[in-house]
Amino acid sequence: MEWDILVFLLAAGFIAAFIDSVVGGGGLISLPALLLTGMPPTVALGTNKLASSMSSLTSSLSFFFSGKINIKLVRWLFPLSLVGSAAGSYVVTLLPSEFLRPLVVILLIVMTVYTVFKKKKVDEIKDILLTNKIYTITAIFALILGFYDGFFGPGTGAFLIFGFVLVGFDFVRAAGNAKVLNFGSNIASLITFAFLGQVNYAYGIPMGIAMIFGALAGSQLAIRKGSSYVRPLFIAITVVLIGKQVYDLLK
Repeated sequence: MEWDILVFLLAAGFIAAFIDSVVGGGGLISLPALLLTGMPPTVALGTNKLASSMSSLTSSLSFFFSGKINIKLVRWLFPLSLVGSAAGSYVVTLLPSEFLRPLVVILLIVMTVYTVFKKKKVDEIKDILLTNKIYTITAIFALILGFYDGFFGPGTGAFLIFGFVLVGFDFVRAAGNAKVLNFGSNIASLITFAFLGQVNYAYGIPMGIAMIFGALAGSQLAIRKGSSYVRPLFIAITVVLIGKQVYDLLK
């Protein structure tokens, strides 16, 4: 372990988790930071999943204790996210994930345009009435995005939030629900990488601890500020995600 690298990862982890706990997209910071240490890409991915699992668990608990999670819904969706991610992590060992990148760019653009032009919701709403239609739509989202997170990953948190907003949740409750499912997909993927010996625990655990503090700070700020804070940050992060994916396509 090199202390200068460790300090760098602690700082990157805190910032990544702060952003990720609110709107997703923290992997844009944490994964490149791990790659800069010189560790192999597969080890960087596995180590990132370790730290991200610690962060997403913290965010989930923070939103839960603040009453911003629909327990009845997410307890039904969590296993689907888990199974989807495990399947995605397995399939990525068989197929190249790069063919997804153009589709991801298109979906991110559509999602951003929809969010920009959609009328703002009231910051605080009661949990929506759960219908069979909502259960079906969110189940499809949970399974597909769980698979996507295990297979490729960029923008999973943002896609999950968008899915919950589509069925009627405000941005804060959508973020809370999304973090629980994100935790499920992270855990399934982490188990896969750990089984394959692709996790650097010496850097992953300290980075994860820093991400715990970042997740606490970010989620609490989101809960206090409400959708008026989360919505513009969500738009900003998805625009950055679009830029990153387009850059990777063109380089």
